[in-house]
Amino acid sequence: MNSDRAAFSSPGPVFQERRYVPRITPLTGGAEPPPEITLAELKAQPRRAGEASFFYFDHHFQHNAVKVLPGEYFVARERLTIVTVLGSCIAACLWDSRACVGGMNHFMLPEGGSADTSGRYGSYAMELLINEMMKQGARRETLQAKIFGGGQVMHNFTTLNVGERNTRFVQDYLATERIPIVSEDVLDIHPRKVVFFPVTGKAMVKRLAHAHPDALAQETVRGNAAHVAQANRGGSVDLF
Repeated sequence: MNSDRAAFSSPGPVFQERRYVPRITPLTGGAEPPPEITLAELKAQPRRAGEASFFYFDHHFQHNAVKVLPGEYFVARERLTIVTVLGSCIAACLWDSRACVGGMNHFMLPEGGSADTSGRYGSYAMELLINEMMKQGARRETLQAKIFGGGQVMHNFTTLNVGERNTRFVQDYLATERIPIVSEDVLDIHPRKVVFFPVTGKAMVKRLAHAHPDALAQETVRGNAAHVAQANRGGSVDLF
């Protein structure tokens, strides 16, 4: 297994990747290189309701990027990065290794009312993401998932357990749909920045400063060695 290492400087506990099932092996040989797309082309394309539309150049990764806000999604097969920041919300990253297409959503609550068709709710956001993936050539039987977020980011804010509810929802949803979760970084107390590469399926996570100063102090005392999970094409989760 080839491994990548990414520089990690933010506070946070050592992250151990949790992998539930073997990854779906990508097809080899004869694959065309991913298409390039400019910022001007990205900004000029018509967008569907709920599709992310904030495009910029990410100097850290040297890629064009799109930022997914709460209630939004984005699916691509071009060389770019899909980025979001999470607290108690969840982002599901789906990837089809055979079609080399990937996508991300960002939802705030598991479910709304029966008439709610908003990407803020997981029940609609997951359906929307899967449908858009399939429109771009993905097949349900070769999809795999990585999930992020669900943190308790507000100190002493435990009554609603929103992060836990969101996490349980997405895990149950993907199990029902028989889409394997190959990696996750969920729960805990950290906000997260997630960067997803839709062509390769690689995901990277930075755990951000949080509203738990007592826990942060304890982590600092322990040292927080900058360990990075192994990564390869198709992708594990790295800290960055």
